[in-house]
Amino acid sequence: MRYALGFLNAGENKNSEVRIVELKRLDAVSFEDVIYEKGECCLVGFSRSNCHVCQAVLPELEAVADKYEGKIGCYYVDIEADKDLYSRFSLKGVPTILFFKDGEYRGKMAGKVDEEQIEEKMTQLL
Repeated sequence: MRYALGFLNAGENKNSEVRIVELKRLDAVSFEDVIYEKGECCLVGFSRSNCHVCQAVLPELEAVADKYEGKIGCYYVDIEADKDLYSRFSLKGVPTILFFKDGEYRGKMAGKVDEEQIEEKMTQLL
């Protein structure tokens, strides 16, 4: 079992069963491999565990990850554990989603975004 971003889904409490998401965590080494070595077409969500807006965006990322499985990679970076990656991109806050294709940065979205907005950007990448 994998515990991705560490958030409860909306409406759940700490005693509720937490749904496990399929977003894969990247650290500095795996980030280099996925983004630059493999040139994977993907989104990377930068987040932290105590961010309420991040909790609201999580279900949107889960939905997109399910729809685009096998076409676009969906990952996350825990900025508390990987501060260097967060700093490297001069990000100002979380949640922030960065988009990459063929080892190149292709755009970002910040703040509360919905599934439709994320999908629109994803279709531009394909």
